[in-house]
Amino acid sequence: MRNPPTSLLNSVDHALQVAILLQQEGPLRLVDIAQRISIAPSTAHRLLTSLVYREFATQDADRLYRPGPMLRPVEAPDPGAQRLWRVARPRMRRLMELVDETVTLLVPVGTDARFISTVECTRTLRVADRTGFVMPLHHTAGGRAILAEKTAEELIELYRDEDVDGRRLHRELSRVRAKGFAINDQRTEKGLTAIGVAVRSPDGPSCGAMALAMPTTRFRADPVQEWVALLKTAAARVEEELATES
Repeated sequence: MRNPPTSLLNSVDHALQVAILLQQEGPLRLVDIAQRISIAPSTAHRLLTSLVYREFATQDADRLYRPGPMLRPVEAPDPGAQRLWRVARPRMRRLMELVDETVTLLVPVGTDARFISTVECTRTLRVADRTGFVMPLHHTAGGRAILAEKTAEELIELYRDEDVDGRRLHRELSRVRAKGFAINDQRTEKGLTAIGVAVRSPDGPSCGAMALAMPTTRFRADPVQEWVALLKTAAARVEEELATES
C-alpha cells in the first residue's frame, strides 16, 4: 500500500491531480475541477494558469479546460539530448550576453519540437522561459532550420500521417537551405519573432537547433546577418564539442 509522503506539498499534489483529471476525463469546467479535488475555485484557477503556461492544459473559447500537448503520448527524444543540453548551455549564455536576447535550444521529436533549454535575457520586455514547451517542428525557427536539411522524400515520409504536404514544405524551405537559417515571424506566438540555426550531430544529421527569440517589436532587418553569424558560431562550437566527446 502506498501512503502519502510526510513531505507532500499540497500545491504540487493538487497540480498533479488536476493534470491527471484532465487527461482522464477532460474537458472540464473550472468549478468542476475545484469540486472534484476539493479546493477553492481561486486555487484551481491559479493551478490551471500554471498548467496552461507549461502546456499541461489548454483552455478553449468555451472556457473548458482540456489536456495540453504535454499530456499527449509522444515519441521518445534522442538520448543525446542531455549531452546537447550540457554542451550548449555555456554557448547559449555567451550568446545571450552578446545580443541581450533570449536564447532557446530545441530537439526534434517526430514532427514536434521540444524546447530543452532557455537562457533568458535581462531586459524587462523579453521572451520568457520556453523549456518544456512542445510545438510543431515546421512552425519554429529552429525546427524549420532542421527540416530544411531534409530531402523532399524524407519530408513526405516524416509527415505521411500529418496534415502537412511534405513536398510543398520542401519548396517553402528552399530559402532556408540557401541561407542556413530560418525565421519564425509570429508563427508560434503573436508578438514573438525568432531566428534559428540547426546544430548537427557528429554523425551528420541535425540533433537540435539554437535560436534567438525576441519581441517582434524589437526585431529589425539590419542586424539579422550579425545575429545569424553569432548563432552559427555558437552552433559550430557546440558541434565541435559534441564531436570531441563522441
